[in-house]
Amino acid sequence: MQFRKYPIWPLLFLLLAPFTCPQSSSHAKDTGQVSTTSIEHLIDSGGYAVQKDGHIIVAHNLEEMFVPASTIKIATGLAALHILGPDYRFETRFFLDADQNLYIRGYGDPFLISEEVAEIIRKLKSLGCNKINNIYMDDTAFAIGGSADGSGSSENPYDAQNSGLAVNFNTINIVKDRAGKIYSAEEQTPTLGLMEELAADLEPGVHRVNITRETGNGKETIRRYTGELFQAFQKKENIAGKGVIAFRPVPVDLAPFYIHNSSKNLEDIIAPLMLYSNNFIANQLFLTIGAAQYGYPATWEKSTQAMAGFLQTEFNLSAKEIDITEGAGLSRKNRVSPHAMLLLLDSFKPYSRLLPEDDGKLVKSGTLKRVYAYAGYFKADGKLDSFVILLNQEKNNRDGILLLLEKMYRMKDRR
Repeated sequence: MQFRKYPIWPLLFLLLAPFTCPQSSSHAKDTGQVSTTSIEHLIDSGGYAVQKDGHIIVAHNLEEMFVPASTIKIATGLAALHILGPDYRFETRFFLDADQNLYIRGYGDPFLISEEVAEIIRKLKSLGCNKINNIYMDDTAFAIGGSADGSGSSENPYDAQNSGLAVNFNTINIVKDRAGKIYSAEEQTPTLGLMEELAADLEPGVHRVNITRETGNGKETIRRYTGELFQAFQKKENIAGKGVIAFRPVPVDLAPFYIHNSSKNLEDIIAPLMLYSNNFIANQLFLTIGAAQYGYPATWEKSTQAMAGFLQTEFNLSAKEIDITEGAGLSRKNRVSPHAMLLLLDSFKPYSRLLPEDDGKLVKSGTLKRVYAYAGYFKADGKLDSFVILLNQEKNNRDGILLLLEKMYRMKDRR
C-alpha cells in the first residue's frame, strides 16, 4: 500500500526494578545550581521523577497518583506489544454467500483506511468475486455498549467512537465550497452520500468530522460509512451488482472467502498513535488486548481486567499505583504515580523510537483541562534515562519544570 498523499492522522490530533527514593528535598545537594525548591514552587498539585543509570536522582510525590491524560498511551502501547506481539496484524474477514452478498466481519483494525479498502476490493476481484449485491456489516467482535469514559459527542475527531468494524478512524474529510457543493477532501477517498448529510449544516471550507458525534445513532452511521466506502470502490473496480448496506452477523456455516491482514503491524500502528496522540487507535488496541486475553467479543470490562493483570504480573503494580479505565487517557478515572510511570518507561525502552522526538528528548505529552503531563527519556552517552511530570492543577508549568529537570539531569551527568 502506498503512503497516502494527504495523510489522515495528522488531522486527528486535536487533541527497572523496584526502588526506594526519599522525597525530593533530600536530593537538592546533588543537583548543583538547581534546587528542587525552584521546581516545587511551580507545583500546586503534581509529581515528577527523573532516573539516571537505574537510580532516581530527583523526585516529588513519587507514590501519589495523578490523572495522566495521554501519557497513559505508553501503558496501552506496552501492554499491546506484550500481549499481542510487535508483529501482530489486525484481521478483517470477508464472506460471500450464494446470492453474491458480501459479509464483512471486523476485528477492530484501526487502520482500515481508504487505501486499504481499495486494496481489499482489488484482492476480492482477483480471487474471482465478480459480483457484489448486498453488503452486510458484522461488527459484533466488539460489544462495548458505548463510548470510552471521558469522551464526548462533539464533531472533533478525538471524540470518535470505537467499533469492531470502522473505516478512516470513524472520521470523514469533507470540502464544502461557497456554492454549497460537497465532495471528499481526499483524493484517495471517493465522495460518498453520507458526506452530503454530514456537511449540510457546515460552513464553507474543509472539515474533518467525527461521524459518531450523535451518540444515539453512532453504530448505524459507522456501518453506513463503512458500507458506502466499500460500495464506492466496488463501483470503481467495475464489479457488478447492487444492493443495500445493512447490519447482519455472518451466518455460522459460511466459510471466509478472504481474510485480510492489515498492511501495518503493531509497531507501525503505535508510532503514529504516539506521534498524533490518536485516541481512537489507542482504544482499539486497548479493547483488542482484552479480547486477546479473554476472548471475543471485546468489552471495556475485559480490557480493564487484562490491563490490570498485565501490570500486576509484569511490574507488581496494583491499583494503588496505577488504575486504567480506558487506554487513550480521556478518562479522569485513570490514575498513575510517577513511580509506576518510571517502571513502564523502563520496559518501553526497546520501543522508544516509537515516541515523538523533541529537542533531543523522546516525549509523550498528555493534556486535559487542569491536567498537564510529560513522560519520556533524556539521552546521554547513547543511553536513555526516564522522566515523568504529572500536573493536576490550573497552571500549565510542565515546560518550565521539564527545563529545570533536564538541567539537573545534565549537571548530574557531568559529575
